[in-house]
Amino acid sequence: MNGISDQLRRLVSDSKQGRKRSFQETESRRSASGSVIAVGSIPEPVVGVKTAARFLAVSPSLVYAYVERRQVPHYRLGRSIRFRISELDEWLKRFHLTGGTEKCQ
Repeated sequence: MNGISDQLRRLVSDSKQGRKRSFQETESRRSASGSVIAVGSIPEPVVGVKTAARFLAVSPSLVYAYVERRQVPHYRLGRSIRFRISELDEWLKRFHLTGGTEKCQ
């Protein structure tokens, strides 16, 4: 899981372009009164189509096609489409083929 979180950090920081903050920096939040609230476990952030496409190494148009055909796990927030990297990783693992030395005839 550590490899996934490293990839997620890179993808999220790449997609934010100006607001690069590590997950450790976001582990505490301020309440309305200004006091710091410690957050034990930060939920995994959701990412957009472009970031999901980079993670899957496909074009954004192919990601949109997967969403339209309901082939990939996703969330719709109004017109916006969002993904969790861990769910994409699990989905991608279903297509893993083990290579062998056998030849097809």
